[in-house]
Amino acid sequence: MAQNPERRAALLDAAIEVLAREGARGLTFRAVDVQAGVPTGTASNYFGKRDDLLNQIAPRIYARLGPDPEAVARTLEEPPSKAIVVRFMHELMGRVTADRTGYIALLELRLEATRRPEMREALTAMLRPEYEEAIRFHLDSGLPGDRTTVSVLYFAMLGLIVEHLTTPDAVAADTLDALVDGIVDRVVPEG
Repeated sequence: MAQNPERRAALLDAAIEVLAREGARGLTFRAVDVQAGVPTGTASNYFGKRDDLLNQIAPRIYARLGPDPEAVARTLEEPPSKAIVVRFMHELMGRVTADRTGYIALLELRLEATRRPEMREALTAMLRPEYEEAIRFHLDSGLPGDRTTVSVLYFAMLGLIVEHLTTPDAVAADTLDALVDGIVDRVVPEG
């Protein structure tokens, strides 16, 4: 397999675009090559099998959606508080909104995992540590709440993200900022 990391990242980004637009059934090596603007056969040279490509998409999405570590470190210089949790959740929503395609592609992977047990195993193996890391980060940072607080916050935000990205008019009566504030206010105790 080819090893140019920049080309691999560009192909994964193209695959994310195709997956978000066409769904898993539309994700072919040819479609990725066209989206990336590279010669036919390039994606298959990098990934070998379609499953190899599918399995590398989620980590790429998480890399794209991840927070800036320096910004997180600066925020954590402040005393732990509910206000920091609010800030982190607004930043999360901002990143997801800015990379709507990436998150829609992740939803497509989740849907595909309901039909393909091997994909469910691979996606679970990636998502479970991400979930546990979110809990560990929150608790180790001294932010208010316990493991259940973080779990409820995680799943409440996940639901809001799905609604916001897939059917934004369904929650149009409420502003996104107010909903994020409301989730944190109701889930996270005062610190």
